[in-house]
Amino acid sequence: MDIHRCRFVQYPPQAINSVAFTHSSLPSTSAGKKYLQKHVQVRLAIGRANGDIEIWNPANGVWHQELVIPGGEDRSVDGLVWVTDPDEEMTDGKIIYGKSRLFSIGYSNEITEWDLEKARAKVHASGQHGDIWCLGVQPLPNKATVNTSRKLVAGTADGNLVLYSIEDGDLKFEKSLIRTPSKKVKFVSITFQNRNVVVVGCSNSTICAYDIRNGELVRQMSLGADLSGGPKSIIVWAVKCLPNGDIVSGDSTGQVRIYDGKTYTQAQRIQSHSQDVLSLAVASDGSKIFSGGMDRKTSVFIQVPGQNRRWSKKYHRRYHTHDVKAMASFEGKGMSVLVSGGPDGNPVVMPLRMAGNENHRTLPNLPQASAVESAPKARFMLSWWGNEVRLWHLPSPAQQILHDASATQNFTSQSLRKNRKLLAKILVRGESHISSATISEDGKLLAAATSTDIKVFQLNYATGQPLEIKKIDLDTSGQGASKVQIAPNKQWISWVEDGSKVMIAKVQPTEDGSYTISSPSKLARLRRQISKNLLLGGLGNYNRNITQLTFSPNSKMLAAADLAGYMDTWVLRVPGDAPLTNGTTTAHHSDDEASSDDSSSDESSSESSADPNAERWTRSPNARLLPKLSSAPVVLSFSPRDDYSLLVVTIQKQVLVFSALQGVLSEWSRRNAYPKLPERFRITRDVMKGVVWQGERIWLWGVSSLFMLDLSRDLEFAEGATVVKGKKDRSKKRKRVDGSGAGGKMEGREVIGPQVVKKMVQGEDGETRWEEMELDGEDDWASTAGGSEFEDDEEEGGELMKLRQGEEEHEEEEGANGTVAVAEKDKKARWWFTYQFRPILGVVGLGEEESEIAVVERPVEADGGKERYFGEGEWER
Repeated sequence: MDIHRCRFVQYPPQAINSVAFTHSSLPSTSAGKKYLQKHVQVRLAIGRANGDIEIWNPANGVWHQELVIPGGEDRSVDGLVWVTDPDEEMTDGKIIYGKSRLFSIGYSNEITEWDLEKARAKVHASGQHGDIWCLGVQPLPNKATVNTSRKLVAGTADGNLVLYSIEDGDLKFEKSLIRTPSKKVKFVSITFQNRNVVVVGCSNSTICAYDIRNGELVRQMSLGADLSGGPKSIIVWAVKCLPNGDIVSGDSTGQVRIYDGKTYTQAQRIQSHSQDVLSLAVASDGSKIFSGGMDRKTSVFIQVPGQNRRWSKKYHRRYHTHDVKAMASFEGKGMSVLVSGGPDGNPVVMPLRMAGNENHRTLPNLPQASAVESAPKARFMLSWWGNEVRLWHLPSPAQQILHDASATQNFTSQSLRKNRKLLAKILVRGESHISSATISEDGKLLAAATSTDIKVFQLNYATGQPLEIKKIDLDTSGQGASKVQIAPNKQWISWVEDGSKVMIAKVQPTEDGSYTISSPSKLARLRRQISKNLLLGGLGNYNRNITQLTFSPNSKMLAAADLAGYMDTWVLRVPGDAPLTNGTTTAHHSDDEASSDDSSSDESSSESSADPNAERWTRSPNARLLPKLSSAPVVLSFSPRDDYSLLVVTIQKQVLVFSALQGVLSEWSRRNAYPKLPERFRITRDVMKGVVWQGERIWLWGVSSLFMLDLSRDLEFAEGATVVKGKKDRSKKRKRVDGSGAGGKMEGREVIGPQVVKKMVQGEDGETRWEEMELDGEDDWASTAGGSEFEDDEEEGGELMKLRQGEEEHEEEEGANGTVAVAEKDKKARWWFTYQFRPILGVVGLGEEESEIAVVERPVEADGGKERYFGEGEWER
């Protein structure tokens, strides 16, 4: 496989302005763990400077980016708040878990509620006040019911404190609660001390507590003057409340202050940062405080043992390369994490309960869905970001470039630059950014979708001539799409509307060489038996959002998959053609059978075409046989060698191949289940993002890894294979859940806190040996920090016994850059794995022989961004 390493494709990172979890904590009992895993849909929302809102699923430490709601021009998300209703018990005893709603602000006078099921804004509300700078939600009382009313409280730039009503699923301005005499006072941060008292951080060196029932000022706390030579007023950038009512603030002097929640007097002041403290977070039990500042530090504070309500700084780290602007925490039985973000664009997940004993984890700023596509036959590469689409041409194969350079003995970087040409920059007009784009295999058709429209273009290109672009009309009735695909034969275009509706339209050539697109039809999906209590609560029907859509190589089958793990397939029926089979003869299914009770009765689709002689798409007869996946799919692709062989990869690293026509697992998948996959692939924390086919080989890629797997050969190791001494086969071992949802456990000197300590002792037999010392205090913490990442993997007999019995193992070879390949003697590798390419924006195929790919990388040095803060004595390495 020839590889082009491309670093010229632009994808600027966007700053993170806000982060928020649907729940701050869940019960820590065993019942709470079951509650978390089976019913409560915990999600993380991230708001970016370009208006994008990302929805992440922690998935017990996997961290899957499920949805991106694109922003638009001059939009920004500067604050996010989840409102989760209390649970409700149905008459049959089932529990409707509280419904979660997402609200945002963006330095305007509007509050927006978002519809996650349709991936777009649901409603906007505003009042007669200035720009909203902070937003908080009224907490629930201890014995809350579903009818308990709650308000949104917003602080503005002109010193107003305003109430918004969210009752009965609505959002509307209610009244202005407080109006300060001076318009120079800005309400910058906000939190609730209890259900009726809201605490506001101001720009005039004060923190104010108000009673939202009558607007009365409960207490005003003054921070005094800034340090000598500083500004006159101190800005309180962040405020939080501990479970006992104490107030914590972070301000522009770099200090964290703690106030007594009963007397509203300052109890302690800690100089923790050399620049402004921008964000705060607290543990649900009030045992830890976290602060993030402009100096890039994330500081951890703990209570001083034996001293009531006294705090000390435990340590600080610099996880970010820029300011730490936003923080949010979540604690449950299986997870305990703190997520932070800032101008560098990378969310950082830190351990909360196990702070100091586990590593942090940096999530990518690149999207889960690839922002790169290719037209292999034309050697075009398509990329997009914002409202801009760029089309590149890579005319020469990699082997030809190397051959020419070898012949002339003049290989330079200029030779590579000559092998790329920017053909066009296409700006898609509209209020929203591009959510998806695609190009046909021959480079003749290009489509780009936003949340409000779909643009289709015809491309005509000849070597040496400028690219001709012609727009093709497509009637979408003002509806956009979250996903768009063009069939390999260019005769069909399909897209996902409102998050879960699959639409399809016919593309027809005309006599003058152009194209027309017919009116679209809706394809009926199978009705799934989902419990009513799950649909009415949590995130509702959000899991039915379609994230994967693909055509078969012969353009006669369309497959889709959603976040819940359900798959749907449709087939094209052409008059006069025999029914699609997989090598066997089956009876022709009637329209009534295809439109059985499993489909929604109110759905109109291409199955109900008025012309019986016209081509039409119907649901595949065996679509209902495809099983529900155990986790969300991240890769869905048909094999180019077999029109109906469907590859599926999930977030849990399951690699499955289905016969889409028969609706069953392939023989290869039956023989090569998950435990037989290479350990290096199974234990990587990288979530796969796409696949490129090379005959029977697949090249799976994530943001930091590239993995090759040969689907023509079993993963069982054949006779005659050799084994490298000291290597173990862990392919049949199941990996345990590692840590609390952040990085792996620290080892050795990295650990801050209790750890396993050994001492040398002399036994009764006179021999010396190492024994573990008993630690006083938090023994459970120490035992959790230690231990192996895997379950006990010693099998009876061991490797030496197997070798003596002639049961030889496989050969494992490790090379530079973390590449690992496994091969049999005198045969090609069964699999190959590397971390050599990172961070990867996309991997696409080039050429018609399936022997060439382009790996598009976005290295850190190419991302740019704002200039970051440098402390005293600090310099760039």
